[in-house]
Amino acid sequence: MPSIKKLQSLKLYNTFGFDVSAEYLVIISSVEDLKELFLTKEWHSYPHLIIGGGSNILLRRNFRGLVVVNAISGIEVISQNDNFTLIKAGAGENWHQFVLYCINKGLGGIENLSLIPGTVGAAPMQNIGAYGVEIKDTFHSLEAVELATGQLHTFNAEDCQFGYRESIFKHQFKEKYFITSVTFKLIPAEKHVLSLDYGAIKIQLKEDEIESPTIEDVSKAVIKIRQSKLPDPKEIGNSGSFFKNPTVPKEKYEELTGKYPEIPGYILNEEEVKLAAGWLIEQAGWKGYCENGVGVHAKQALVLVNYGEGNGEAVEELAKKIQDSVAEKFGVQLSPEVNFV
Repeated sequence: MPSIKKLQSLKLYNTFGFDVSAEYLVIISSVEDLKELFLTKEWHSYPHLIIGGGSNILLRRNFRGLVVVNAISGIEVISQNDNFTLIKAGAGENWHQFVLYCINKGLGGIENLSLIPGTVGAAPMQNIGAYGVEIKDTFHSLEAVELATGQLHTFNAEDCQFGYRESIFKHQFKEKYFITSVTFKLIPAEKHVLSLDYGAIKIQLKEDEIESPTIEDVSKAVIKIRQSKLPDPKEIGNSGSFFKNPTVPKEKYEELTGKYPEIPGYILNEEEVKLAAGWLIEQAGWKGYCENGVGVHAKQALVLVNYGEGNGEAVEELAKKIQDSVAEKFGVQLSPEVNFV
């Protein structure tokens, strides 16, 4: 039976580093632990919050209920041939360490997603992405326990309904399933086509004097880029990108380029263009701003930070001010990527 502890600090369980507490806390290391938890009075008597690495949540106050930490570990190869490998990881595995593990095994496909904070289980929930690659590109399936019945279900990519930083687990199935493992379909490095479309990667590889990059080279380049722009949560509390990059109609983009010729935009299709939320926030004057112990990072305006004496409510208030400011200046609505609790 997993140990359920009372009145536990959640400071180590959220990358913002907010020292809020949980009325009860339990760490789940296996499917068996989870099934035993379902038999406890705490599970049936209190609201519950399931977290992984705590890298994509904003804890605004103490949680009056049961916090369940997903710490299921383990990595195994399910099948392998000359063209691809199916590799399965426990949902509680650290995402970046899993990426490095796959690179070390000569498996390509997720190298562009190096150094993204969080766990393997959270990756498909958010459909995490960076530098032209998203989880859905290599996702094969996941296993999850239905909280209402205790039954283990398997979901394929179509079932997950992936979108931009979206999946069915953020909407219809929110708080209804506990993801236990994720399986990826990765390609042998020698057959894998690298994704080098993003200029930042090309520039970094050029600076590193690498003309024929490997998956390891791309990973190292991404790590350098992220470290140069993004704060380490161990040093400054943050949750990475706080807002999604907004998508606007092509007509709106053309209107904005008339006023701001330098505005960056990524054409998604004939009708839609994706804008850079960080650029919008910076142009609205928020980069480096600080109030009530929280602020906007000085190097990357997309990242909201906790300078050590802030709290979740202060971040929520700052985020609302930024949204209102960007909407007023550009007529564009920003949506949080972070989940508010």
